[in-house]
Amino acid sequence: MQLIFRVMSIGLQVSIIQPKIVKAASLVEHLTPERCFIYENWGLISGGDPTVSVARARVKSGVTTRLHHLTDAQEIYIIIKGEGKVQVGSIEPARVAEGDVVVIPAGASQRIANTGKVDLVFYCVCTPAFMKERYVDEEAENPT
Repeated sequence: MQLIFRVMSIGLQVSIIQPKIVKAASLVEHLTPERCFIYENWGLISGGDPTVSVARARVKSGVTTRLHHLTDAQEIYIIIKGEGKVQVGSIEPARVAEGDVVVIPAGASQRIANTGKVDLVFYCVCTPAFMKERYVDEEAENPT
């Protein structure tokens, strides 16, 4: 059970989460329109938590995800397998590999390419939690 309440005077939302274990075997991976496979380990779908979501993403060799951004949510990638090249906002595209962390501010354009021979696997941590309404596909807005 989860209890959420607001402190009205300062607009602070506090979430009290009860202890829970989410087993990976209970999760279903699916292919997204973004060209990557994903399953949500924790968040609005799996636990009802509006403050944070954690999802495992997998990008096949040679694939680049669609250029997109999230409104009103910061995202952090934690690379756990493979190698790639990430583009975030106005910084130069950078190579990433196992153990690297990519911080993506809310509203920053982003995409990642798998430049290796094996699947690129990383965790996506969103604060607040990912919601489809926050996802903006920039390729759909500006086809090239």
